[in-house]
Amino acid sequence: MSHYHDYLRWLYRGSRPNRFARLQNSASAAVFARGVLPRRAASLEVRGRKSGRTVTLPVVIADLAGERYLVSMLGEGANWVQHVRADRGRAVLRHGKSETVTLEEVPVVDRPAILRRYLDVAPGARPHIPVSRGAPLEDFERVAGQFPVFHIAVGQESSSV
Repeated sequence: MSHYHDYLRWLYRGSRPNRFARLQNSASAAVFARGVLPRRAASLEVRGRKSGRTVTLPVVIADLAGERYLVSMLGEGANWVQHVRADRGRAVLRHGKSETVTLEEVPVVDRPAILRRYLDVAPGARPHIPVSRGAPLEDFERVAGQFPVFHIAVGQESSSV
């Protein structure tokens, strides 16, 4: 294991971002929203399930078979996952432009190939998902239930965040 992977795990010890990770995430989300960095990077805006305030975080979009997906690298306990579920999938993606989307949860059986693709395009997630990115799909099947995956649906009615 590299020192970099240790650092990335330290940022999210206990599946929650520490203070430095929150600061870094805020900066990354702002940059991604402007469309400055990689095409796969974006800012996700969701309504907080308790506060009702907009929560913004950086995400990496995995593409597979012409579709786009978001993956929770921290698993079921990630706050943004709970926010998305509470607001019936309504969200906004920003990468140079604003895109109102509906995030539809992908059934566990359909997640393995998406998870493998996600590890290909999101190097920062690799230390958090206990499967090598080149592993066979069977290895991803074993962990698929631990990592929520959402299909990004565009052009559906959803209220702005």
